[in-house]
Amino acid sequence: MLPPLTREQAEQAERVMRALREQLRAHAGWLAFDDYLRLVLYAPGLGYYSAGSAKLGAAGDFVTAPEVSPLFGRCLAAQCAEVLGAVGGDVLELGAGTGRLALELLRRMAELGQPPNHYYILEVSADLRQRQQRLLQALPEPLRSRLVWLEALPATAITGVVIANEVIDALPFQRFVVDAGALLERGVGLSDEGLIDVDIAARPALAAELTRIAPGPWPPRYLSELCPMVGPWIASLSAALARGAALLIDYGLARHEYYHPQRDHGTLRCHFRHRAHEQPLLYPGLQDITAWVDFTRVAEAAVDAGLEVAGYCTQAAFLLATGIEAEVAAAADPLSRARLASQARALLLPGEMGENFKLMALTRELEAPLRGFALQDLRRML
Repeated sequence: MLPPLTREQAEQAERVMRALREQLRAHAGWLAFDDYLRLVLYAPGLGYYSAGSAKLGAAGDFVTAPEVSPLFGRCLAAQCAEVLGAVGGDVLELGAGTGRLALELLRRMAELGQPPNHYYILEVSADLRQRQQRLLQALPEPLRSRLVWLEALPATAITGVVIANEVIDALPFQRFVVDAGALLERGVGLSDEGLIDVDIAARPALAAELTRIAPGPWPPRYLSELCPMVGPWIASLSAALARGAALLIDYGLARHEYYHPQRDHGTLRCHFRHRAHEQPLLYPGLQDITAWVDFTRVAEAAVDAGLEVAGYCTQAAFLLATGIEAEVAAAADPLSRARLASQARALLLPGEMGENFKLMALTRELEAPLRGFALQDLRRML
């Protein structure tokens, strides 16, 4: 059972509902699901990511790997340092959350003698930007001086590393239903009781894409998701990278697994106060709504954008390859070692983050090997 709303949350939800009613009136009573997400996640002052509520950590709705343990950032720093050792340059992090990953990356890259010239953070949430700035005050001045916050991708492409940790899953996505062979698009309508699912015949672009990616005959009454924004997003990322590597970290699957006949309810997940559920029309504007990533789509978009898919593996394989065991063993005392070992299990175990999360490296003009992908190569699965 989900916790009840506070008075402030209920008032915020009602403000979002008023905006949704206006949009539904303007669109003949039906709103495409990706347009619904654009409003409830990103609308200025209303959306989940822009309205100022706590999102990460104990007071928020979910926890990401950098919040679980500093081990994640320290291992990722080893890969970043390797790339900068080959090409030099900067780091650009897209959506830096609380700033915890940036903190660990800068500390560890400095220890490795390979700090970036600049550490750019592209953050759309003013609230999160303020949290990042407060946390990163803990860095020594020589590292703080490298921090630069951006409101858009840099006009001049960088050389170095681009990092996107749990970014793609938050892109607005479409939902579809296959019923008795008919391709339907699931959107949002309104009844006397509130928001409801409404299915219509899939619009031409969606129908054409579903036909292209169909794994064979779709099973009856099959519900899933598709994210057409992946292509434009990867193209913009490609334009921002002159030389180096983009490291993408997210929960996801290759296409043949994503659209497996037995995965007939899709991958949509909502998070509210550390409860996961599948009711995206509940609490509009107050909860995180995501879908797993089709990494085959990401790879296709990367190739179309002139990038090389240089690595694809599980988070567990990446962390083992970048030295997580050595990081645990180097703890100063037995108590610290036991604490880090527990955190490492959460990052590595299949039932936790180890298998569901994947890392993909997209590169341009980078010949150096990538240490993080030395133990496992899943590109053949894409």
